[in-house]
Amino acid sequence: MNARDPSHDPSRDPWRAFVPVVQIPDDGLHRDIEADEATRSAMAETAGLRDISSARASFDLMPRSGGRVHVVGHVQAKVGQTCVVTLDQIENDIDEEVDLIFAPAEQICEIAQPASSDDRPGEIAEPPEPIENGIIDLGRLATDVLYLAIDPYPRKAGAVFEPQVASRDPEDHPFAALKSLRLDPDKPNAKPAGRPKAK
Repeated sequence: MNARDPSHDPSRDPWRAFVPVVQIPDDGLHRDIEADEATRSAMAETAGLRDISSARASFDLMPRSGGRVHVVGHVQAKVGQTCVVTLDQIENDIDEEVDLIFAPAEQICEIAQPASSDDRPGEIAEPPEPIENGIIDLGRLATDVLYLAIDPYPRKAGAVFEPQVASRDPEDHPFAALKSLRLDPDKPNAKPAGRPKAK
């Protein structure tokens, strides 16, 4: 999964946690980050949430050849939303795994080549995330993962949508019009009313 949304606005990144690639040792680097109240409030506003009561992430960064970095970890958060069925206020937990490759921007197109022959024909391997100015922003990564994990149609446990169905008139059915065509039992020679025949 590519964590970066194509419509991503870099100017609205309240959660920042920079890691210069040159400072990642050969045996890797571990980072735990947590968003403070002001950051969570800004994130909630951007995501259209009632609130984000907690947001934290844990990452392990391992350098790879060619200046690339393998990043794995978890993003966890508790977000306040409104049930689309009952309109009650609810809280949802987010717990998403992260497993991404970061690479220098100039390598992105080169790496995004067709997948191996073991995959489906014509399938394209997912491109890595770009390393911008020699820095990996773990805060932005965690934010993107959190946003993508938000349920757009949250429901309270047990809530079931039941559409309102108006009671139908028993006379309102496809065969109701046939009543006018029935013969009158008191008039044996009566014929159903119909369109007059052309002479």
